[in-house]
Amino acid sequence: MVADVNVFGDGLVQLGIVRPEAAELLAKLIVAGLQAELDATPADSPPAVRLESPDA
Repeated sequence: MVADVNVFGDGLVQLGIVRPEAAELLAKLIVAGLQAELDATPADSPPAVRLESPDA
C-alpha cells in the first residue's frame, strides 16, 4: 500500500493487487462510514468549510 496525501488527508492510496471480495468489503465500509457521517450531521447546520492547499 502506498499513500500520497496532503495535510488534510486528501489524496490517493494505491492498494496494489487485491481480491475482488476485499475490494467489495472496502467499498461497503467506505459507504457505511460516509453514511454515518451524514447521519451525524444535523440538517440545519452549515456545510463544513475546507481550505484547499495550492497543490490539491
